[in-house]
Amino acid sequence: MKHAIRCSLAATFGVFALVYFVGKLESVGFAQTMPDTIILGKDAKLGPVTFNHHAHNGGDYSVSGTGPVACIECHHTAQPAAEAAKRPPHKTAWPADRTTTLTEDLFKQDPKAAGVAACRDCHAKAGMTPKLMPAIPKTTAEMTNQQAFHKTCTGCHAEVKKNKPDSKAPTATQCTACHKKAA
Repeated sequence: MKHAIRCSLAATFGVFALVYFVGKLESVGFAQTMPDTIILGKDAKLGPVTFNHHAHNGGDYSVSGTGPVACIECHHTAQPAAEAAKRPPHKTAWPADRTTTLTEDLFKQDPKAAGVAACRDCHAKAGMTPKLMPAIPKTTAEMTNQQAFHKTCTGCHAEVKKNKPDSKAPTATQCTACHKKAA
């Protein structure tokens, strides 16, 4: 009988310790902070791209050059479907019943509820099935992760150059300005 009580107490203590430990990790933002940099195209022939998430989200990197890039410029699914539909071809919201628009403040309040999907969650490599969708999205053709990155990044850089010709934003033909092979 004493052995059963000890085992029961030990199991109860273990469950409480686990709940406490997980709660502590979440309270200090473990794996729930917006990354400063993101490595894109890790397997690209020209080398990976180190995207400075912090600079784009916190500096004057918007197309107008007057403020940060809004989260939904890249994370286009992180807004209500009615808003996403206003900006074709980005007409998909995730989750489909989404009611909020992703912002840095929303992410800081509750990273899980902010609903951030990575590009490859929908735009998989050619021939692969995406994590969140039954198939890779199509506009006029399949939009793989490589095509989505290039369309988003070079499209934005082209707009920046058009609005501010002296900008340091690389053009679509300056591939190695973003892609860097390991030394």
